[in-house]
Amino acid sequence: MSQISIAQLFEDKKEKLKLSWVSGYEGNNKLLTDDSVLHNDKEAIGYLNFIQPDWIQVLNSDGINYLNRLDPHTLEKKINQLIQSNMVCIIIADNAEAPKSILALSNDANIPLLRSPYPSSEIIWVIRTYLSSVLAPSCILHGVLLDVLGMGVLITGESGVGKSELALELISRGHGLVADDIVELRRIAPETLEGRCPPMLRDYLEVRGLGILNIRTIFGETAVRRRKNMKLIVHLQNGVSGDQVALERLPLSNLNQNIMNVDIRKVIIPVAAGRNLAVLVEAAVRNYVLQLRGIDSTKDFIERQEREMDNSTETKN
Repeated sequence: MSQISIAQLFEDKKEKLKLSWVSGYEGNNKLLTDDSVLHNDKEAIGYLNFIQPDWIQVLNSDGINYLNRLDPHTLEKKINQLIQSNMVCIIIADNAEAPKSILALSNDANIPLLRSPYPSSEIIWVIRTYLSSVLAPSCILHGVLLDVLGMGVLITGESGVGKSELALELISRGHGLVADDIVELRRIAPETLEGRCPPMLRDYLEVRGLGILNIRTIFGETAVRRRKNMKLIVHLQNGVSGDQVALERLPLSNLNQNIMNVDIRKVIIPVAAGRNLAVLVEAAVRNYVLQLRGIDSTKDFIERQEREMDNSTETKN
């Protein structure tokens, strides 16, 4: 489960938004989790809202003026609504002075109260983008994630099939390593999966017989990537086993693998002695790029064959 504390949010965006802590520091450990944000009607962050309060409320000058105009009874009712909403933080925009009612709310309910000189729209935009990345749905896959010709390619297969050796060959051909063995995936957009490497394994590639190699040290800075959007899965499969459909010589339909409700194109490459897998992976990437542009070699070939058959039939007649 992905989560972020208000203290961590403050540290990460303190310089970007010039945040200062006004009150309610005792609530610095309040958490926002992906489960609470995704499975709730509340938005992660928004303007002051009493009807459907967001997890993080941004209070600008208009909101402050509205609170100051309320009579004491109505103001108390509104403040109680905010307390019962279980919000985790309040941010005051435009370096405005916090109303006494909001200060009291922060101190009594231990709700962090922050201030920024930036306008509310800027604060919401920055933090919403930040939270969408930090709290994105995530999973872990086994394989090697590479940047091949600018495209994120995940190499999968059984243990010992040669994933790391193939990755080393591709790196030596100028491509980049993102993660080996453990690949952390985050769904940062409805149709986008971003792959990263756990900090402990960053820059390292394990190759049987050679041990653990530091790719950054051996090949230089350009041989590694911090993150990459995954667009293609290349599955290495022993040629003597596996699904005959998957090993079809002329596949008429594309294979996809669904990961966190995102369909990722999948290519299965049989492994056999004498096959240049690095060249095959590069060809698979180039072919997929062409397909994205509307050029499908298999369909073009079938259409050409059908035209020749039609011409032959007409000639005979």
